[in-house]
Formats: sequence, structure tokens, C-alpha cells
Amino acid sequence: MYDMGRRAFITLLGGAASWPLVARAQQAMPVVGFLHSASPEPNAHLVAAFRQGLNETSYVEGRNVAIEYHWAENHYDRLPGLAADLIARRVTVILAAGGTVTPLAVKAATATIPIVFVIGADPVKAGLVVSFNRPAANVTGVTVITDLVITKRLELLRELLPAADVIALLLNSHNPNAETRSRDVQRAARALGRRIHVLYASDEREIDAAFAALVQQRIGALLVQSDPFFTTQRDQLVALAARGAVPTIYEQREYAAAGGLMSYGASQTDVYRQGASIPAASSRAKSRTTCRSCSPASSSSSSTSRLPRRLGLKCRPLCSRSPRGD
Repeated sequence: MYDMGRRAFITLLGGAASWPLVARAQQAMPVVGFLHSASPEPNAHLVAAFRQGLNETSYVEGRNVAIEYHWAENHYDRLPGLAADLIARRVTVILAAGGTVTPLAVKAATATIPIVFVIGADPVKAGLVVSFNRPAANVTGVTVITDLVITKRLELLRELLPAADVIALLLNSHNPNAETRSRDVQRAARALGRRIHVLYASDEREIDAAFAALVQQRIGALLVQSDPFFTTQRDQLVALAARGAVPTIYEQREYAAAGGLMSYGASQTDVYRQGASIPAASSRAKSRTTCRSCSPASSSSSSTSRLPRRLGLKCRPLCSRSPRGD
């Protein structure tokens, strides 16, 4: 296995109006609502990271904090109802993850219950907060600014495959941010002298069809956009890329760990762990905090040593750079 460290961009937004875990812990066991747009099985490691973050702030599930888990199972239309149910249960705070669509659904449902988002987008552009320094009254969170690393992913593909003028981009057509992501990637690709061929898939059959089109059109490489549904279908994506000999880069390290060629992005487990720390940390502060940058989280590219050879690729020194490197 080979690893490449890269700089990732994680921003922690400081305090919503009044974070109540500590205060309510003195009265009754606080309840954290956990709302995610995807399904629990492929995200079990993120739930574990969230619990770890709570433990690091002296909260242990079942001992002095309860967690209500709600999953939309990749059906975005279920999110408003799930958010409403958490609000009806009078939870203390809601962790909203799995894309901007989740915290937006919660924000539309309550202006009083604190919301902590964990997303991979600019929360200001998404309409979640007014600014990084002063988030909305009841909304704050952790964001991985994926816009900043789109160019890096394309550069890695260019360095590995200098002859690949056309790169495919796989998006989930049901994701409300799909067109925005498409524009962002195409803009970054033009700056690098590359063209983007956009493919859409929102179910298993469409993923199969997308890879069949890739192979038939002999497109040189593929960039899989981060998406909760694609996380659910991680094994299918990795298997099809290997079967079709399609050099593919993903955002999350878990794809590479599953046998994918390469990944570049922030550590999702670190993001969820930090998301869990916000309510307690903010509640202990005497006043609102401002936005602060977290330490760079390691981002890696890893794969089985056989895959690059099977694809006819030679890994350059980029595969062994320091985690602190640019």
C-alpha cells in the first residue's frame, strides 16, 4: 500500500447563540439529534468518529447524553419530515450531515434548536450562514471547503495521466448541488487545459451504464464527486473502475482503502469528530466565538500495489509526499 499526504482545508465555525449541552446536562440527560441524508451501514465509521468527539468532551452516549439517529436512506424528500420528528422529540441540538440539503432542511424547520452542520461546501454560498465569523443565530458547524481541492484532484490525474485530455465527472443527478459542482469542476479543468465529460447516476443501474459509456468512449480518467449515495455504492464504484481499467480519483480515503486507485480530500472521520466537539466547546465559552481554522488534516492517496500496474500506470514521487506538503 502506498500513501500520499496532502493539505486539507477544514474550517470550524464558532458558536451559535447558546449551546445547551452543559446547561441541560445539569437538569436532565441532553439529547443530540443526528440527521444524515444517507444510510447507516456505509457511514458506521463516521458515527463512531462522532461518538469519539463527544467522548473527548466528556459526553458518553447512554451515560450522560442520548443520541437520536435519523437516516434518509438517500431519499432527500424525507429530510423535512425527519427534521420535524427530531424537533418534536425536543432534542437539545441537531447534527446535520450528508450534504448541504440536510442542514438546510433543519434550518427551514427550526430557528431555535441549535444546528451543527458537517458539510463539504461553502456554508455562506449554500445559504446556511451569513458569514464565517458570525454564523446565524442557531447554525454553526464544520466545513471541508472542497472547492479548494477540486483543482488538486485534477492536477493529480494530469500528473498521473498526462495524455488524458478528457476527464469524466460522475455526479448524482438527485443531489441539489450537482450542477454547481459540475460548473466548479469544469472551470478548474479549463484552467488546466482539460475538458470534462459529465455523467450522472442516481441508482445502481445508472452507475453501471455510466461506466459502460466510459469504457465505450475511451475516456482517459474519472473523478467521482463526493456524494452520500456514492458512499453507499462505494464497493460497486471501485469494482467497476477496476473491471473497466478506468483510472479514478475519489474524495474520501475509504474508497482507496476499498481498492480504489487514488483519493484526495480531508479525513471525514476528523470532520465528524470535530463536529461533535462544537456544542460542548461553545457552551463553555463566555461569549460567541469567531471562525477559527483547524489544523490541517491529512489527506491521502492509497491503493493496493497491484492496481496501478494493472492499469499500466507508473506512480511518480507524488505517492510519497509528506502529509504537510503542498
